[in-house]
Amino acid sequence: MNSNMPRQGTSSISKKDDHRKNHHFSGLVWLTGLSGSGKSTIANLINQQLYKQGVQTYVLDEEHVRQGLNNDLGYGERDHQENIRRVGEAAKLLVDSGTIVIAALISPFRSDRNQIRNNFEEDEFLEVFVSCPIEDCEKRDPKGLYKKVRKGGIPSFTGFDSPYEPPLRGELVLHTDQESEESSAARIIHLLQEKNWI
Repeated sequence: MNSNMPRQGTSSISKKDDHRKNHHFSGLVWLTGLSGSGKSTIANLINQQLYKQGVQTYVLDEEHVRQGLNNDLGYGERDHQENIRRVGEAAKLLVDSGTIVIAALISPFRSDRNQIRNNFEEDEFLEVFVSCPIEDCEKRDPKGLYKKVRKGGIPSFTGFDSPYEPPLRGELVLHTDQESEESSAARIIHLLQEKNWI
């Protein structure tokens, strides 16, 4: 949707109007990586920093959307795809309202992430690969998912019996086994400044 076009369901307000009102651009920052890589923590750090700057933001975190919007979905390939599709649609509505959206999802398949990218204007989507070896992710295991996997409680889990496909054309790679989550968040803030989002 062109930024000069009115938002869906309205007759006169465009994204550009929202950009002028908010004094910043709107778009989607998509954090992808294995469970336990640090995506959610980084997303929330970015959200806190942008809030302090008066930037209108919203975090779409995998754990939270699975408790509500996507509570009918499991962890198989088709459910991953539908999870990502729904989050992408929700993000589009928020971006059209002038919001910077930070999505933190495993989103293991390139084709699904590319489909989300294609639903946005070229300058509205930033793909950030939160890279971390699975051994380190399993040691952290903040949600206890790896323990469940080891006990056979979650079939088709990404990194074990289901693949993860790293981005080939992402805008940024974060190595969270080598840098702090605060440093990773700062690098994304810097990217937003470079892209003139803020």
